[in-house]
Amino acid sequence: MRAQTISEKILSRASGIEATAGDIVVCAVDRILGTDASGPMAIDYFERMGGERLFDPARVMFALDHYSPPAPSATAAFHERVRAFAVRHGATLCGVGDGISHQMAVERGWVLPGDLLIGADSHTVTAGALNAFATGVGSSDLAAAMITGRIWLRVPASIRVILTGARPRGVAAKDVALTLVGMLGGDGANYQTIEFQGDALGGLTLDDRLVLCNLAVEMGAKAAVCELDAVASAYLAEKTSHLGRPTSADAGARYAREIVVDVSVLGARIALPHAPDRVVPLADARGTPIQMVFIGTCAGGRVQDVHDALAIIEHGGGHLAPGVQLVVTLASGDVQRHLDADGSLARLRELGAIITTAGCGACCGTSGVIPADGTNVISTANRNFKARMGNASASIFLASPAACAAAAVTGRITDPGTLT
Repeated sequence: MRAQTISEKILSRASGIEATAGDIVVCAVDRILGTDASGPMAIDYFERMGGERLFDPARVMFALDHYSPPAPSATAAFHERVRAFAVRHGATLCGVGDGISHQMAVERGWVLPGDLLIGADSHTVTAGALNAFATGVGSSDLAAAMITGRIWLRVPASIRVILTGARPRGVAAKDVALTLVGMLGGDGANYQTIEFQGDALGGLTLDDRLVLCNLAVEMGAKAAVCELDAVASAYLAEKTSHLGRPTSADAGARYAREIVVDVSVLGARIALPHAPDRVVPLADARGTPIQMVFIGTCAGGRVQDVHDALAIIEHGGGHLAPGVQLVVTLASGDVQRHLDADGSLARLRELGAIITTAGCGACCGTSGVIPADGTNVISTANRNFKARMGNASASIFLASPAACAAAAVTGRITDPGTLT
């Protein structure tokens, strides 16, 4: 048997054959995620395919996260459709305010090392931080998998990303991720797995790794995965007694390419409107006026993100700049409860922040606060396409929670390092 990458090993296990990059395999899925955005269409396909029951209700979860809460009656109807289906078939349902689908899978110990997880949300790849093959699929594929427990996949080639060096103080995981997006471009990893390795990985928290894997989609990746180490194992031990099937790449495994990133020389990064791969040093955009700051969603709405942002706000004077609207949408209800308990949410409210229901929020323009015409927005989210946040005339910049907080207190794009 030849040396294999992590993806090849997981898909070999799931398909029962020795899988090599480029092979077409039919795999048994371990977990399936649906959302209120993808779920109604998947349910339509399920019924048109003659589906009568889920292959295993314990392995299927729906999250009401994109329209959280629903505004027009049409999106309220989506929720009712998903709720009724989940109840009828015994699937797990995460309701309004519970959080984002793949965040739920990670938080609840629902996805484990070595698992094959599919979800009808492209950012399902986030769960690869726990050493799983997690990928987004279309609604028809989701429906077929709900019925059969199986899915066909082409085994992706892998890009080996080696993170080295000591990360400087003030350099966030988002800066590392944006650096990679800028290097590879929006399609530089098309239908490939990004496999994160290197000594610098050990210095990243689980929340950091979720950000790295999350933004892999903005490079075109099919999946992103980290090896299981002490950091990830400790996180899992708090959630579940099961460690799954930890999977490592073999020595001599074949990679499509290898990229070495020395994080010790990185600084703050920012993605300019209107593409995530328009990445430049944040200093290149310094001074740009900002009217709306968005901290949250699946690329920046966790406990660590809010703590980082609040630290910068306090260093910057402890108040928002005149005319700046700060919107906070957390990745899950558990995150919200944690920040409520430690006083962070009370402090954000004192600052005048708008704290919306946990979920996707304004990120995709389907819920939460929509920017006004002509607004410059700086956001911790993962996408900044024109009209992404619901207004085509807004300009969205992507940056770390610290950089977003620096803009909140200065009213312009500012290197957070200058405030500390």
